[in-house]
Amino acid sequence: METLDLVVIGAGIAGISAAKTYHQLNNGKTLALLDDKESVGGVWANSRLYPELRTNNMLGTYQFPDFPMTTEQFGVKPGDHIPGVVVHEYLKAYAEKFGIADKIRFRHKVVTAEHQNGLDGGWTLTVEHDDETSRIFAKKLIVATGLTSEPFLPHIDGQEEFSAPLFHGADFLQHVDTLETTHKVTVFGGSKSAWDAVYAYGKKGIHVDWVIRESGHGAVWMAPPYVTPLKKWLEKLVNTRMLTWFSPCIWGFADGYNTLRNFYHGTALGRAITNVFWSVLGNDVITLNKYDSHPELKKIKPWSHPMFTASSFSIYNYPTSFWDLLTKGTVKVHIADITGLSHKTVHLSNGTDLPADALCCVTGWKHVPPVKFLPEGIDLDIGLPHTPSKAKLFTKEAVERADKEILGKFPRLKDQPVQNPNLKPLLGTKGLSTTDKINPSTPLTPWTLYRFMVPPSARFMQTRDIAFAGICMNFSTMIMAHIQGLWISAYFADQLPVRTIPPVDGKRDREGRAKTLEEVQHETVLHARFGKWRYPAGKGALLPDFVFDAVPYLDLMVGDMGLKVHRKAGWLKEATEPYGPEDYEDLMSEWVQSVDGE
Repeated sequence: METLDLVVIGAGIAGISAAKTYHQLNNGKTLALLDDKESVGGVWANSRLYPELRTNNMLGTYQFPDFPMTTEQFGVKPGDHIPGVVVHEYLKAYAEKFGIADKIRFRHKVVTAEHQNGLDGGWTLTVEHDDETSRIFAKKLIVATGLTSEPFLPHIDGQEEFSAPLFHGADFLQHVDTLETTHKVTVFGGSKSAWDAVYAYGKKGIHVDWVIRESGHGAVWMAPPYVTPLKKWLEKLVNTRMLTWFSPCIWGFADGYNTLRNFYHGTALGRAITNVFWSVLGNDVITLNKYDSHPELKKIKPWSHPMFTASSFSIYNYPTSFWDLLTKGTVKVHIADITGLSHKTVHLSNGTDLPADALCCVTGWKHVPPVKFLPEGIDLDIGLPHTPSKAKLFTKEAVERADKEILGKFPRLKDQPVQNPNLKPLLGTKGLSTTDKINPSTPLTPWTLYRFMVPPSARFMQTRDIAFAGICMNFSTMIMAHIQGLWISAYFADQLPVRTIPPVDGKRDREGRAKTLEEVQHETVLHARFGKWRYPAGKGALLPDFVFDAVPYLDLMVGDMGLKVHRKAGWLKEATEPYGPEDYEDLMSEWVQSVDGE
């Protein structure tokens, strides 16, 4: 059996960033990245590059801090959204530049990961590759499969008789021929990927029946790239520190501006100002998109309150008018549930029957990792989603304590918006069922990881042999991956300052500056539970899904490492200049210097 110092599962953004950092800091140690696809990139792998795919981000905000995406090398101009094929080439170039491309093993699927007894722990991995099964022992393991690795495609009554392509949006590229062979297509879903599918078909002149569940969340918020009356670049706006103060954030203290945060969220005047901010932001988007100007556009007007919407707050990035497809009749929107299928026909709850040459279902993802962890029951210690009745950490008492603290600090969150009084889980609608072991209609605990990365149990705080990268959803993907990778390497090496987590060395614990295990566990539950109150219109109850709280999360990780949190020149720039990849360009060298200086 092969033994490696580190195995990273997943060669997407989070995986290659974490592997690259570990490789830089641990020269001579063995490393492999295992990915079940045939190319690097994760969501940007070749097999996922469906027609018209672009980033929400424009050039300059979707790059690693230490590897700029230049116009000269990659051909994207300032102000342009980045084509998916360019992101793929960029990630390939990143892996090559930092010497990890040859460490990626494609078509390697990790089926199980079994934790080993003993003080040092380690993981025995069962790996499938080209119809063969092998085993690898990993001293350390980073799970970077993300939150969009396994599509969820529910079974629809009658689908066996549909007699036409029926596929998940993740497999759009494998059904790209439907852009040439179909005349009428049904797209099911209201997320940004559903918008993309609608646009791809509509742009080709194909009639699209767009079905958005009447029992669902409605269409995603679709913001222009520049918002507010001041026409601020949205990706940078959400990373401007002054604007993050308007967001009630349980880890917001990490930015050091407690007085301002307490004013905005702890006083009646401050909350009134905050409400005006969110109202202006939401009304600006609705006005700019002219939702009320046409009956079809009204159907995709957001149902959720902008303040309570997380990463489902997307950015309009289409080169030609999406709105014209609806107003000129190429796309017809149906607010209804799918009740069943028959021969090339989609049946809706409002009695409408839709002729369809194909059905593209953009129905989300399984939010649990695609790896089975052993021995049985270890997922409870790790902090993976599980049935609440089995919870060791996310108990009723721990949740009640967290709720009391959250609502005490942020009274505004007590007033939860009613997005849809008829809201049901996807599988709660007639015609939909599943035989899959993952049932989204069954409530599970959220991901419960310290700093959204590591298990908060005594067992794993001792072995420090597993971490998860890339389970946060926000607009700051590349920066977050860069900093998470460094934080994880520091954690593995037990080099985080002792105030952060219980150190392995008991002598340092007696210095009295480290958090106790109880404090770590409370903070973990607090952060995991926070999403339920803060982002009910997103996926906050299940996983770390946030947008305006990204900068304080970066602050949290940087502060944990004892590095400089405020990275601008002076208070005014700190408050008003947006944070971007360039602000963390030297973070690695700063860390190395701090460690060498000890």
